[in-house]
Amino acid sequence: MPHGPAEVGVGPWQGPWPPGGHWDPELLEHGDRRNVVDRYRYWRLDAIVADLDTRRHSYHVAIENWQHDFNIGTIVRSANAFLAAEVHIVGNRRWNRRGAMVTDRYQHLRHHASVPELADYLSERDIVLWGIDNLPGSYHLETATLPERVCFLFGQEGPGLSEAARVACDGTFSIAQFGSTRSINASAAAAIAMHSWIRQHADLSDTGTWRG
Repeated sequence: MPHGPAEVGVGPWQGPWPPGGHWDPELLEHGDRRNVVDRYRYWRLDAIVADLDTRRHSYHVAIENWQHDFNIGTIVRSANAFLAAEVHIVGNRRWNRRGAMVTDRYQHLRHHASVPELADYLSERDIVLWGIDNLPGSYHLETATLPERVCFLFGQEGPGLSEAARVACDGTFSIAQFGSTRSINASAAAAIAMHSWIRQHADLSDTGTWRG
């Protein structure tokens, strides 16, 4: 059975180099093995970020980082895939970037020392804060009308949202589950929440959005 190409990306540019300031001479000369869509092959990193900035969505993602949660990197990767405006790290500044698979280079990351600091930042920009956790009394994410300007806040794997986070949130929302486990992985919950926003608000008319 075929398993795709042996190498990721493309080799050195064949023929005369194309004009334009967004091209990276090193990549043109040696090839581009990065995990980027074809549109960005041979582009400079800052040029890619600048182009993404013209199309970013209006939702944000925030993660509490009191225990250096390994899920943060995976959440950042999903935020890049769904083109979140910003990713906010709350608590410890340092976090494990392995799961991000280098996507943190293309995503705007912002640190906040505490949840109240995050809440103040969002309030100044008219962005509501929704906690995602299966807490008693939480609303149902599947039946909610999501605001266009919203920040989804996720807690640590296991304990979930901290008490300070629960107080700061404008509302908490749970994800429907049907099996025996009490909760799902935090990074999986983040991807579901982001995709819920995409289904309600993103422009899905561009065929390039659907990548095989």
